[in-house]
Amino acid sequence: MAKSTGGYCSFCGRSGRDVRLLINGINGSICDECAQQAYEMVKEKFAESSSFTMSMSELPTPEDIKLFLDQYVIGQDAAKQYLAVAVYNHYKRLMQKVTADDVEIEKSNIILVGTTGTGKTLLARTIAKLLHVPFAIVDATVLTQAGYVGEDIESILTRLLQAADYDVEAAQRGIVFIDEIDKIARKGDNPSITRDVSGEGVQQGLLKLLEGSVVNVPPQGGRKHPEQKMIPVDTKNILFICGGAFDGIEKKIAQRLNTRVVGYSASLATSTVDRDNFLKYITPADLKAFGLIPEIIGRLPILTYLNPLDRTALRNILTEPKNSIIKQYVKLFEMDGVQLLFDEEVYEFIVDKALEFKLGARGLRSIVEAIMMDAMYTIPSQKDVKELHVTLDYAKEKFEKSDVNRLQFENA
Repeated sequence: MAKSTGGYCSFCGRSGRDVRLLINGINGSICDECAQQAYEMVKEKFAESSSFTMSMSELPTPEDIKLFLDQYVIGQDAAKQYLAVAVYNHYKRLMQKVTADDVEIEKSNIILVGTTGTGKTLLARTIAKLLHVPFAIVDATVLTQAGYVGEDIESILTRLLQAADYDVEAAQRGIVFIDEIDKIARKGDNPSITRDVSGEGVQQGLLKLLEGSVVNVPPQGGRKHPEQKMIPVDTKNILFICGGAFDGIEKKIAQRLNTRVVGYSASLATSTVDRDNFLKYITPADLKAFGLIPEIIGRLPILTYLNPLDRTALRNILTEPKNSIIKQYVKLFEMDGVQLLFDEEVYEFIVDKALEFKLGARGLRSIVEAIMMDAMYTIPSQKDVKELHVTLDYAKEKFEKSDVNRLQFENA
């Protein structure tokens, strides 16, 4: 195939002198404009006939999904199992064919509760790597009730459409992770007599997405305009996974556990309660007391929690996962031709500081960044440096002079 100025396009009949490019074949030629039109027609045809065609033999089992998550996320086995089963059942819903018994599988939306830095968003981002359906992560903190400054509820589906390359059929079988769902809790336990445009108002707007309905979505996001052409999206087969820290909900759980019985029986009943992890006892009633409306809770039937990270988990997170923090820094220095080595005591020092800051796994990166900042600034200019050995004294010196050290006092 080559560019030609002679000959004619076999499709439109124009001469090679009248087009930018004429591609010659064995028994004919095609110009660049006809090739572009043919591509668009083929793309449109495949979009119209797109459907979920994965067979049961190709479907990853819940155990397969959890094993994949284990490579990137340390611990949180309970949350992984709930996610794996939910995604597996979502695939089966997509493959379900109408039968004589008229049994229709309902979707089971999930809500994940866990303190900051325990891996809620990481679980969502990791599972997105495995999926064969469009996946979108959105932040609930930017949402407001329709008509107010902020993003409308429909912008959630705009993100999903973008992830599906505006293939509506594909988007309608996708999965959406709504992060920071606790930030839209209403301000009081009683219904508000005034507008709560970023709390209860958003929850009311989310109902139509979670329960399954046809929603008109602005294709480019942003505010809705009368002249803007909307895209109808049916949310019936979209799986919603919500996550939030629900800071302070432990107090409500503790109150509920301690007020069920009184007197001597109370001490017996509460003696077996794990006071370091109240989240394992969370119920839908606690979410209602926190500020989620009952209608939202009813449409998120699967409630699970993430355990707070202990010392062992933090130590493993630092080095074990495929994309662990230490492996990332080793790779960064390797690209500059420098071998990066850490003493074992440095890992223990980093974990100690992360436990002091109470920021979970998120704090690990800040601490490592503070220790490595000077080296990352100077070493790329020093072409003769081929190895950097980080000792405990080096780590302490760099950390003490960093701005990150002030977190210790802010979180005290």
